[in-house]
Amino acid sequence: MIAKDIKRGMIVVSDGAPCMIENVNVQTPSARGAATLYKFRARNLLTKNKVDLVLRGGESLNEADFRVRAVKYLYSDPEKMYFMDEENFEQYELTLEEVGDEKNYLTEELEGVQILIYNDAPVGIRVPFTISLKVVQCEPGVRGNSATSRSKPATLETGLIIQVPEYIDEGTVIKVDSRTGEYLSRA
Repeated sequence: MIAKDIKRGMIVVSDGAPCMIENVNVQTPSARGAATLYKFRARNLLTKNKVDLVLRGGESLNEADFRVRAVKYLYSDPEKMYFMDEENFEQYELTLEEVGDEKNYLTEELEGVQILIYNDAPVGIRVPFTISLKVVQCEPGVRGNSATSRSKPATLETGLIIQVPEYIDEGTVIKVDSRTGEYLSRA
């Protein structure tokens, strides 16, 4: 796969190990004839270490060979999270480190969660890009401030704290971008 086609959430092979791309940074050259650099921050799915990858525009990486299964989030304990395959009802368990930042978006009603299976072992999950979550705690909005673009912190039902517009109140269901953790709109 060519460097320009690699996006956040994709899984590529680096040094013989599968790595999930977590961040993409593109540096365009200011000089004529210089190559565009693509800098990737990835997480090795086997060792859980962070990996930095730098590719020029024409270079490429191979996409990892994974099985992806649709699962439903069941429950968690202080060390692990448990998921059930929606087709054959097989259960998978992942440690909190394996789940990573995606745990901030998991609710029992969430549809579209996928588990990544490499060599018959679960190594991570993917959540949908847009997720609806309920605001459980935030400062009340001040009347008349809805026209300004100020924001305030809000705690969501999963414990995630994000910045929301001032007019959002407790109990409101909002849409959040799971790639960036930013407020998108009301649900």
